[in-house]
Amino acid sequence: MNNIDFDTIWRQQDEIRTVVNAVLGECIWNLAYSERRMAIELELTTHLDEDAVSDLNSQSPLPCDYDGEGTRGTKFVFWL
Repeated sequence: MNNIDFDTIWRQQDEIRTVVNAVLGECIWNLAYSERRMAIELELTTHLDEDAVSDLNSQSPLPCDYDGEGTRGTKFVFWL
């Protein structure tokens, strides 16, 4: 069984939220830890073009990948 350090996860989520708000404005639909993926998943309220995806990836405090398009907006996964 994994020991999950929720303090670290919450700090990472705060860092992600800060970067997203600085780069894109307030457009977070969902930001949550996925125990199955052992990563933080982000879905925005807007769909981004390739340049905006690249901008967010380059500013990210954690390694992250584009995770497709959700029902609300672009999705990312941040690896812990």
